[in-house]
Amino acid sequence: MCSGCGAPPVPGHWTDAGGATPADRLRIRAARAQVLGRVLSDHGLRAADGMLVPGLTLSASGGRQVLVPDLDALWSAAERLTGRPVDPLADV
Repeated sequence: MCSGCGAPPVPGHWTDAGGATPADRLRIRAARAQVLGRVLSDHGLRAADGMLVPGLTLSASGGRQVLVPDLDALWSAAERLTGRPVDPLADV
């Protein structure tokens, strides 16, 4: 764990379930980023987790990017970048 920024953070969000050790939490973050990539690609977006800082980088076509701290903020940011509702559970 990084003593400066605390990455990977201790479990707190339900998506971190099963992450007892820092290595487990990094594996969970990598798997989550892959799933987000598949979900967001239908909206022309991409999510990346650089594993070095807390949060995710959300990118849109044209180079627009925003750093979001967690999944809750990701969906709001996705809607701002696309200008339309983004429902992760919708069948696109």
